[in-house]
Amino acid sequence: MQFEHRAVPIVLAAVTVDAIGFGIVMPVLPELITELAPVDLPAATRISGWMLAVFALAQFFAGPVLGNLADRFGRRPVLVASMAAFALDYLLMAAAPSLAWLFLGRVVAGITGATYGSAGAVIADTHAPDKRAGVFGLLGAAFGIGFMLGPAFGGLAATMGTRAPFVVAAILAGGSALALALFLPETLANENRRPFRWRDAHVIGAFRPLFAAGSAAPLLVAWFLWQLGSMVYPATWSFWAAIRFGWDATAIGWSLAWVGFLTVLVQLLMTERAVRRLGERGAGVLGLVAGAVGMFGCAVVTASWQIYVLFVIVAVDALAYPALNGLATRMVDASRQGGLQGGLNSLNSVAQILGPLIAAQSLAAGAQAGFDGAAFVLAGGMMALAALIVAVGLPRVAAAADVKG
Repeated sequence: MQFEHRAVPIVLAAVTVDAIGFGIVMPVLPELITELAPVDLPAATRISGWMLAVFALAQFFAGPVLGNLADRFGRRPVLVASMAAFALDYLLMAAAPSLAWLFLGRVVAGITGATYGSAGAVIADTHAPDKRAGVFGLLGAAFGIGFMLGPAFGGLAATMGTRAPFVVAAILAGGSALALALFLPETLANENRRPFRWRDAHVIGAFRPLFAAGSAAPLLVAWFLWQLGSMVYPATWSFWAAIRFGWDATAIGWSLAWVGFLTVLVQLLMTERAVRRLGERGAGVLGLVAGAVGMFGCAVVTASWQIYVLFVIVAVDALAYPALNGLATRMVDASRQGGLQGGLNSLNSVAQILGPLIAAQSLAAGAQAGFDGAAFVLAGGMMALAALIVAVGLPRVAAAADVKG
């Protein structure tokens, strides 16, 4: 595959490694939490929800700062520092003697979690507005590849103990930091750099370009609902699968590897075609509807094999990220793409603070009441509402973005 800039495959590889590190630890979380705090699975789900919320809270405040630092000093130093910090964080979690240390590790990861946003800024730096959605699809594919490999590796590494996946993740992140330092060129031109100002390095400041677009509010609301609903998977999947089907870490890992594989296929084979034929808005609606159908389906499946069939539909949700992000990047100029990505990351972080708490609490409460699909029903409703907003509330936004691009 030909890339327009040599930085793109390097950041795609970094995102892949980041996703592997994230996915590799997911299969062991139920066992690790119950090991460190003797509780049952519903209670462990609640603890996991708080752990994800702490990560997101740290990222919420740090995201705009790092995004604006990337607009001042460049993408490369932020990416290198973030990946190096992830390596140290995974080592800390590998040695964690208590739940408190696990929570500390999540705080560190949240503060330095700029990989995805900075990678998005690299794409915005190196591609014209009308080509960004397709390359954002590759970014999603890179995450999908990592999310496919990570849980599979995690399930296998778990045979050596619950801490082994964290050690593997640390090695991968450290190697990625070294590769970025040696090979990644800087993509932010000197004329597009701007002074770092604290008044811009917060959530309101980061979103100022979108607010200035006037009619961007529906896009922001839809983005937030989509992110909020999507958190049901990282927040509850390992616990829900263990409760409903009795799966162990290996079975959980293979199920997540399957959805990662399908996501990669969607990003590589469908994204560019869907955006070209349906436009960014139409592709976004298709992805959101597929996500809603998949979540409602998860609430009612009764056999393990049905999950693997259902994920064929769920994977089409991968269209939402490149389509909606492509629209968003058209709304700001070249000097603020890093700030935009940092702001979107902060909006994601709000969803990631609230989403795990909502999903974990609804799963635990539903399981104790005899219906462990409650979290997926709630998430499916959010996704359906997001699809409705994009379908009927964004015509003027999309038209304005196309004109500006």
